[in-house]
Parts: sequence; structure tokens; C-alpha cells
Amino acid sequence: MGNNKTKLFRSDVKERINILSGSFYIPKDDRSKPEGDDAHFICEEKQTIGIADGVGGWTKKGVNAGEYARELMINSINALHTVPRGAVDPKRVLSQAYSKTKLPGSCTACLLSLNGNILRAANLGDSGFMVIRNGNVLYKSPVQQHGFNHPYQLGQGSGDHPSSAMRTELTMEAGDVIIVGTDGLFDNMYSEEILLWVTQEINQSSDPQMIAWRLAEAALYNSMDKFADTPFARASRENGGNHSGGKIDDITVIVALILQDYSV
Repeated sequence: MGNNKTKLFRSDVKERINILSGSFYIPKDDRSKPEGDDAHFICEEKQTIGIADGVGGWTKKGVNAGEYARELMINSINALHTVPRGAVDPKRVLSQAYSKTKLPGSCTACLLSLNGNILRAANLGDSGFMVIRNGNVLYKSPVQQHGFNHPYQLGQGSGDHPSSAMRTELTMEAGDVIIVGTDGLFDNMYSEEILLWVTQEINQSSDPQMIAWRLAEAALYNSMDKFADTPFARASRENGGNHSGGKIDDITVIVALILQDYSV
């Protein structure tokens, strides 16, 4: 969990599809929290991906919210082991994991699972995902927030609950690309930028971990550019703020390529 990895998923429909997934994580430079606040997993057996982002505001209270995020992801994996293959309900898994996570802190969360050719997702907060099909953005999960830079979050005293997570179902096709990320990605890159990068990278490499690395590096570059017109800077202006440039943050990216399985 939380390491760069590549997994191959298989669905159980007549026209089988494989999901080849890779991840890359760049924690923010902070000696007091070398692991950062993000956490993620890829569960091959249950065809499920999870990502979480500990809310950094807890640092002021002496709490490492990254530990909460990591425990939530561990408890999500544990909850998956109680569910039959092909019957994963991400929102239910998130609820079960939340009930077992007792550490102080809070985090956003996004879980996705392939069931046959249906992608099911539960997303809460400003982590999220997007689906690319035929060179276009087919879907991008909306941000859930109480106010600017105040996302929905699970945890101690947050007031939010897994029942508030947005549930999504999408029919997947061979050739689709899923991009999952924390706000370190989506605050620093517009959907159009991500689409351009993914299109260019797929033309050069079919390795999802390489694509995830390239996306994470692009987001990191934007985050350190004090003059970049980033989604976070634009949102700040729209809410009466004056933030300029990127937002320095932990950055997690998972890329999943949906491929036709010609072996059956």
C-alpha cells in the first residue's frame, strides 16, 4: 500500500477486459512527515483501487492525518476480503473501513471497482478520478466541498460520513483510460492538460506506471510555478482569494488502462 505498483485485473464477462494499472506517489517535502498525507492501494484480486488524502490542517494540532488516511486504506483492503469477487460495492467498503478507523485525523477518499464491464466508484471530497475515451474526457468526478479548500472528509469531528460519498457507475470499454488522483494532481492540472499528457504518453508508452510518473511530475512542476494558471489559483480568485500559481501538496496518481483480453 502506498508504493508504486502495477497490477493486472481481469473481469468476468464474455468479452473480457484487462485493467493494467500503475501508480506513482510524490510526498510533499516535509521532514516531520516523510510519508506525506496521501495513501493508496491496488487490489488485484478484487479489481479495486483506493486513494485517500489526509487533511493537512491537522498538523496544527500535532496530528499526522496521513496515518488516518493509511489506516482507512488498510481497513478498506480488509473489508474487501469479506466481499465475493465481482460484487464489490465501493461505498459499502468505504463505510466498513470508516467504522474501523479510529485514529485522530481525517481524509478525503475515492474507491473504484471493476465489476464485469461496469466501473463502480464512491468519491468523497476533492480526491477523484476521470475517464478518457477516444481522446476525450468522458467523465470527471465533481469536487465535494463545504467551501473553498474545505473538502468533505471522513474522520474525527468532520461531520461527514461515507453516506455522503457520490456513487458513480460507468460502462467501460477496451481502450478507456482511468486517471485517479488526490487534489495534488487536480489542483495543479486542468482536465485538458491531463488529457493532453495522457494522449502523448500513450503514443510513446503502454506502461501505466510510466504515465502515472509523468503526470505526477507535471503536477509537481505546476505546483512549484508561482505564476502558473492552475485550477487552484482560479478557484481562489473565484472565491475572493488572491492565490497565485500552483499549490504545493502531496501528489498521488493512479493510471489504469483498459485492454481487450485476446487470450479467451
